[in-house]
Amino acid sequence: MARVAVIQQAPVFLDRAATLARAIDALREAAAAGAGLVVFPEAFVPGYPAWIWKLRPGTDTGLAERLHARLRAQAVSLAGEDLRPLRDAAKENRVTVVCGINEIDSDFSRGTLYNTVAVIGPDGALRNRHRKLMPTNPERMVWGLGDATGLTVVDTPCGRVGTMICWESYMPLARSALYAQGVQLYIAPTYDSGERWLATMQHVAREGGCWVIGCGCALRGRDLADELLVKACLYTDADEWINGGDSVIVAPGGKIVAGPLHEQFGVVSVEIDLDRIGLALRSLDVSGHYARPDIFRLQVNRRAFSPVEFTDHD
Repeated sequence: MARVAVIQQAPVFLDRAATLARAIDALREAAAAGAGLVVFPEAFVPGYPAWIWKLRPGTDTGLAERLHARLRAQAVSLAGEDLRPLRDAAKENRVTVVCGINEIDSDFSRGTLYNTVAVIGPDGALRNRHRKLMPTNPERMVWGLGDATGLTVVDTPCGRVGTMICWESYMPLARSALYAQGVQLYIAPTYDSGERWLATMQHVAREGGCWVIGCGCALRGRDLADELLVKACLYTDADEWINGGDSVIVAPGGKIVAGPLHEQFGVVSVEIDLDRIGLALRSLDVSGHYARPDIFRLQVNRRAFSPVEFTDHD
């Protein structure tokens, strides 16, 4: 048995250091309450770029560029020490952490942002980096397309963890890739919410025979009280819920056991019993006895995208 804590909290918008400090405070509280796995929302550090759903291409290019520059300046480089405070906190409190970040590419141009979820082990090591395979609609003006190097399941003290970011859960083949690796804790940081999203979380738990942890972005107008956004009159009502969150935990088979937490901040937490997975898979194992590999096969290309290859000569 292991306790999972889903943190439904707003970031300190476009402020990496302050958002990490807020995350660490929540992590410590969750660990003190017995959590072994702590989950944060999609793009939590330094915040989901919610303005993209109002600033469509051609509406205010200048404002979009200035906001993107701010986001880029506060993004996380995994090649450096940007995530070190959260990694140290995970080690200090002996918990596994799953956290959504805006990651800036450190390998090639050093200019592209990715919607990434990081899995940090209780030793503080980065266990996995999964970049969102297909940003959704206007998200493609912010984030690049990820590859499948992080489309993997990793062992943790709480179980085998795999991650899908938001609408990746609507990609049947991506889900199948996790099921085939024996995912036990399917973690879905997301900006989506509402009844259809909750139904998807239940469907995944039924289809995959796994625990599903959905961690939603909860945001009010006051949480986006950035000077540029205020001047542009994009979010004028401080009390308006821009996104309701709806963090939820679903047991294998599809029953909601905690949440959804709607239009409020807080923690969704439950004890995870991994034995329930075996009971669910007994009747439906889509990568095992319910598969037909003689008819259907999935091939996943895990090679890293490389826009250029250099050959050095003596």
